[in-house]
Amino acid sequence: MVSAVFVAIVSDMKAVRIHSFGGSDVLQVEEVATPKPGPGEVLVKVRAASVNPVDFKIRSGQHRSTNQKTPMTLGRDISGTVAAVGPDVKGVKEGDEVFALLDWNHGGNAEFAIVKVDGIVPKPSSLDHPHAAAVPLAAITAWQGLFDHGKLKAGERVLIHGAAGGVGHFAVQFAKERGATVIVTAKAEDMDFLGKLGADEVIDYKKERFEDKVRDVDLVLDLIAGDTQQRSWKVLKPGGRLVSALGSPREDEARKHNAVGKGFMAEPNREELQRIGKLIDDRKVKVMVQKTMPLSQVRAAHDHLENDHIQGKVVLTVA
Repeated sequence: MVSAVFVAIVSDMKAVRIHSFGGSDVLQVEEVATPKPGPGEVLVKVRAASVNPVDFKIRSGQHRSTNQKTPMTLGRDISGTVAAVGPDVKGVKEGDEVFALLDWNHGGNAEFAIVKVDGIVPKPSSLDHPHAAAVPLAAITAWQGLFDHGKLKAGERVLIHGAAGGVGHFAVQFAKERGATVIVTAKAEDMDFLGKLGADEVIDYKKERFEDKVRDVDLVLDLIAGDTQQRSWKVLKPGGRLVSALGSPREDEARKHNAVGKGFMAEPNREELQRIGKLIDDRKVKVMVQKTMPLSQVRAAHDHLENDHIQGKVVLTVA
């Protein structure tokens, strides 16, 4: 009997690609050649793939980098089964259930995806594939923002903007598990959701200005940018840190407020993803998926994430 885990590699596969930048109508599900893994690479049979804000920003042309050339396949994180491994790959074998954060040169919204070995780890045993696919990019962004760049420690106070979204809902839980006091800004409809995740104080930004409510914060994790970022300098204590996943804060503002400002982009990190997976399996972190949709409905998934209010993540199921 053929194993239910292993799936034969086919010569062609379905992939979501764009040939130009624009609205969700530029997303096309096409037949393309199944890639082969090279040195240090793993081919994964994708079971589920996350949709993140960076996907619709790339699709629309708002987020450009030097290696983004059309046609391209979108998608930064996946969960699935190892179908093949390239030369010099150790610790991963065919049939393993894994989840992964892809680099910028490969896309996960497809039936198969190439992953560098430094971005792939065993899937948390407590999660199904759609929930596992919701983790890598959002959770790594939260982790690196809080700890690698934000240097958050137990006993400190952190203010998280955009706390109900994919990155934010992980950040709340990571900060709380680390022993920080967690303050968040959100809509009124998110208050119960964020309270259950561990937020100590939830500020309804529609009714109150957070800078009138909060003082002496050690770290601001900015997932909103714009005016929200600018107003955040006022709540930091001297020497406080403002870390943004949406561009570098202005250096002159940091100096004026005797603070540190830093922007960053999440990078694949195998060790950190393993630690996050253990927190999930230990029931210390919950993964919130608001909606799952089949790969064929990728346009609707982009429209939902871009235009509607989301708690947690939106995920595409592939197989």
